[in-house]
Amino acid sequence: MFGKKTISVVGATGVQGGAVARALLADGVFGVRAITRDASSAKARALAELGAEVVEATLNDEATLRKAFDGAYGAFLVTPFWEHMSAAKELAEVANLISAATATGLRHVVWSTLEDTREAIPVSDERMPTLDEVYRVPHFDVKGGVADAMFAESGLPTTYLQVSFYWDNLLTDVKPQRDPDGTLALHLPIAGTPVAGIASEDIGQVVLSVFQRPAETIGATLGVAGEHLTGDEIAATFSAVLGEPVAYRPLTHDQFRELGFPGAVELGNMFQYYAEFPDSYLGRRDVDVVRSLSPEWLSLAAFLARHRDRLAV
Repeated sequence: MFGKKTISVVGATGVQGGAVARALLADGVFGVRAITRDASSAKARALAELGAEVVEATLNDEATLRKAFDGAYGAFLVTPFWEHMSAAKELAEVANLISAATATGLRHVVWSTLEDTREAIPVSDERMPTLDEVYRVPHFDVKGGVADAMFAESGLPTTYLQVSFYWDNLLTDVKPQRDPDGTLALHLPIAGTPVAGIASEDIGQVVLSVFQRPAETIGATLGVAGEHLTGDEIAATFSAVLGEPVAYRPLTHDQFRELGFPGAVELGNMFQYYAEFPDSYLGRRDVDVVRSLSPEWLSLAAFLARHRDRLAV
């Protein structure tokens, strides 16, 4: 008797990989091999308790990736750009993933990617800073501008998943803050333009559906978003969930870039891309894709209500 097909999940203790691993485990059709650098971590142990096979591997060591992919049917692949914020390191990680996936004969890989923002705002345009001499938003441009072509050239049976702004970020880094005047305010720097957003739970459900439909999804590029919402609409949703008025007081992109934390300039560029190039950003992310692949998708209101305990301010 044959066992379940196994999906190896890179970054299984991270936001995207964790959502994918949990969705696959809850469904039960596929076996799950959760890949992490530390199998003893609390998140790794939690996945093991749910039934995952937890294995250790690192993206800078192809040999460990080959072991983690060996015998698997498919894999969910994602790179941890924000751990090192290096375009060169990310490309090396992608090369190792592709080499290991090819060597082990994976029959379906889902690559978490983004578009090349330079298609909308070339490096010659002076509206935002150029980074590393050749990028606008490196964590976008490396994937869409270089890595996607690497996957295509490899011949791997690949689904390209273009993700959106995580609603999860609204629980942490950019959640509403108490302003000096006592007002609870959202400062997301997207001006008056809608942003495409998605709950991480829905990324997991979408990837599950993608693996269940290889004939339809291999070779496809899927841009996924739960909703397209303006800053005012996001603030109003917070107001409804919190039971307190939440104002929308957006920072400018320059103000955000000047916050000074690591990655502030790149994220300021990203938000400017969202706000000033909606045809490129929103146009790639069709909410109907999520509705078809994740029928029980989470609205922002449902997502915030589910995580209400993380919204204390």
